[in-house]
Amino acid sequence: MEDLVDMIVTDDSPSQIADRIKDILFAKSAGRVEDAKPYVASSLFGEEDSETYEEGDDEYEDDEEEV
Repeated sequence: MEDLVDMIVTDDSPSQIADRIKDILFAKSAGRVEDAKPYVASSLFGEEDSETYEEGDDEYEDDEEEV
């Protein structure tokens, strides 16, 4: 995240800044998908003893305002 701020401060090209923002968002969404995979897989294959995934369960909830 600091590198994004540095890019803005040093007046890098807008396309490079946009690409960096896209990279950050992609990495964040990929992390959320990885976190949800066990819950989705267990619900698809009928494992009854697994916990259910709720939107508030992820650890990224506080990071939403930073990007």
